[in-house]
Amino acid sequence: MEEETKTTAPAGEDGEKDGRSQQIVDFGSAVTRSERGNIYTLTIIGQVEGHQVLPETAKTTKYEHVMPLLASLEQNEEIDGILLLLNTVGGDIEAGLGIAELISGMRKPTASLVLGGGHSIGVPLAVAPKVSLIVPSASMTIHPVRMNGTVIAAPQTFNYFERIQERIVSFVAKNSGISKKKFLSLMLKTGEMAADVGSVIYGEEAVELGLIDRIGGLSDALDCLYDQIAQVRQERRAVLAGAE
Repeated sequence: MEEETKTTAPAGEDGEKDGRSQQIVDFGSAVTRSERGNIYTLTIIGQVEGHQVLPETAKTTKYEHVMPLLASLEQNEEIDGILLLLNTVGGDIEAGLGIAELISGMRKPTASLVLGGGHSIGVPLAVAPKVSLIVPSASMTIHPVRMNGTVIAAPQTFNYFERIQERIVSFVAKNSGISKKKFLSLMLKTGEMAADVGSVIYGEEAVELGLIDRIGGLSDALDCLYDQIAQVRQERRAVLAGAE
């Protein structure tokens, strides 16, 4: 069985190769086409950038790129499944949570693979797909909501923090096997992180806690996606057979 890797950047015949290379450089994405299905690979790396533009020296994932891309992929009939590769330190809460909500609301087969780290807002991103995987050496940091800049010491400000935190806790519990109570206890744990509150968990521990579905590598994530695609195709054939 032959497989062909292509990016989805539009380009003419003369500039097709350059267009594909630029797509990988800009977005770290590519489409792998095979008889088992066409899979779009999307990377979430570095820091998730929000409304503030980060320095050029920082590796970032820009939400204004990822959000319309996900909407387009959901409607693209040529794409059968989406593989999300994560190695992120976290970043903007609302941008990250917005991307996670888009992923969790997709009908198409989706899977995530945590490589290196899926820290902070990377946790909701990791659990958003239908199936989540993590390599044994990867780590995930779970901590309370933080905010940079001027913070007014008023009850309304602390209430706002709590409401944001509740949104994250609810999303993670809804899209994984961990309970709200357990996730919140990990978030507020003391004595594990120097001069901070929270927890750092690793591959097998994340699976044992129910946060991530299973341990696995790239081949496992791809097999998981292909299984989802095969199931979707089988359901479609059943519907068509019933209509006849």
